Amino acid sequence: FTTNRIIITWNISTNDCTRGENVMSKAITNDFETRRYRLAEVAKSGDVATRTPIYATESTSGVVWVLKPGQTIKPHGHAKADDIWICIQGEGVFYPAIGEERPIEKGDVIVSAKGMCHGMKNTGTEDFIFVGILAPVPADYFPIEK
Repeated sequence: FTTNRIIITWNISTNDCTRGENVMSKAITNDFETRRYRLAEVAKSGDVATRTPIYATESTSGVVWVLKPGQTIKPHGHAKADDIWICIQGEGVFYPAIGEERPIEKGDVIVSAKGMCHGMKNTGTEDFIFVGILAPVPADYFPIEK
């Protein structure tokens, strides 16, 4: 498999993506060094919640999200894919449904099956960082509004 590491800023408000520089390119092989990603190299922040793809295969994709304090990922869903969030740093609130907030923090793993509402806001004082795994791919996206 070949993967490209590209910084992409995703503006959830407008559903626009801005493609940034190619961070690294390599093939995923049995060699461990082609399979390891260092958070310090891929976790990038921006003016909006920043999504950095780290890999994609025929069945899954992985991204690193960074949200500065106060930044949000608006409630949304994926009709055909599950989305798993592995929380690495920070604290915030998760949106399991419109109008509902649940506290989340470093060490939490959140599973949203296909069609389920999910989104969040960083309510802490440091960056909120999580790894998102989406499967199967390609995945769709739909906003969930009141």
